[in-house]
Amino acid sequence: MPGHRLVHDAEGLNTAAWPVQADHLVTPVDRFFTRSHAPIPQLDARTWRLEVDGLVDCPRSFSLEELGRAFPPRHMDATLVCAGLRRNEFLSLGPLPGELPWGPEPASTGQWTGVALRDLLEAVGVAAEARHVEFIGLDQVERSGRRFGFGGSIDLAKALSAEVILARELNGAQLPLAHGFPLRAVVPGWIGARSVKWLGRISLLEEPSANYFQSKAYRMQREVDPRDRTDVSAGVALDEVPLNTVILEPSPDQVLAAGPVRVRGWAMGTGGSPLSEVMVSPDAGQSWIQARISRPGSAWTWSFWEATFKLEAGAHTIAAQASDSTGATQPPTVDPTWNVKGYNNNAWHRVTIRAV
Repeated sequence: MPGHRLVHDAEGLNTAAWPVQADHLVTPVDRFFTRSHAPIPQLDARTWRLEVDGLVDCPRSFSLEELGRAFPPRHMDATLVCAGLRRNEFLSLGPLPGELPWGPEPASTGQWTGVALRDLLEAVGVAAEARHVEFIGLDQVERSGRRFGFGGSIDLAKALSAEVILARELNGAQLPLAHGFPLRAVVPGWIGARSVKWLGRISLLEEPSANYFQSKAYRMQREVDPRDRTDVSAGVALDEVPLNTVILEPSPDQVLAAGPVRVRGWAMGTGGSPLSEVMVSPDAGQSWIQARISRPGSAWTWSFWEATFKLEAGAHTIAAQASDSTGATQPPTVDPTWNVKGYNNNAWHRVTIRAV
């Protein structure tokens, strides 16, 4: 299935290939989704430095070569998921001013190679009062007349976990420009915005980052501020990606031959939790059958599933839902999780098709 490239902004910074290929757990680089808030910075790996400061015993500056010499290589398979995944389904409840109308496409899985963040933090020494680790990129975003690097933070416990790495390679090759060359954070299980690209600075802090994209955006807020409908600063900063599943085949409005129909998709548990089951419905949720996990992923990646059932001629709405080992389930509709920015939609996924 060749698919096509979706572009969500005039500059071509926010793109994704659709449909996702259900035959390969790892996404080819040319089909990996991109999400940026400013033009890609042009950086020279020879002069680039990573500054590590804040609440540390020994502030340091590392070149790429020094990082490679100082720390053992770390490999991690991880699925990155944009917080705006399936945002377009929220539009049935009203507009979301200023937000990109992502569908189910901004999720991709990579094989990342770099160094473990916790190895670097142990080398510089974490001060006792440190509670958060801030990442700041070298791109230049403009908001309210100010220019600054895209950034955000994760709590220290997550930063010291084995899965968080500073990646310099994607799928066995040098990290592409669009994906953060020469170095990016990869924070498995958390929204893609915390995996900051074009990394230039890591700071240890007592409080979460004051960066706009931590303190003003990427926050879950259920009530609209009447003074500014786009302001979510009163909300809660996003971290883990919730349990979710997406139908990949058939595609919306597809016309199929009546009879046996194969349905395929991906699912991923919350915070690296294993999936318990994936259920698929041929009739919008009135009845369900259990899907088979056709390609199981690892702790921090999606898994692919499939199911087959017989459809009579006519219109049908196929639905899918998953559960994981934490006991998490997906809500039937978008109503319970609506929020001002349209983040983290994980309602049952539905696709309407026609059998002839």
